[in-house]
Amino acid sequence: MSTDDRAKATGNNIAGAAQEALGNVTGDPKDKAEGKAKQAKAEAGHAIEDVKDEIKKKLD
Repeated sequence: MSTDDRAKATGNNIAGAAQEALGNVTGDPKDKAEGKAKQAKAEAGHAIEDVKDEIKKKLD
């Protein structure tokens, strides 16, 4: 597991949630969409790290 990669994904998730919330408050659909996209990217990053962890466990 790469702690740095997980931390970056978590940071992207938080930033995306904040941007989406800002879009909800201001009514800006671009901010909403970009925020959701950042969150999706973060979820993918976490999924990749989960797969890496499982592979490492099987190899150990």
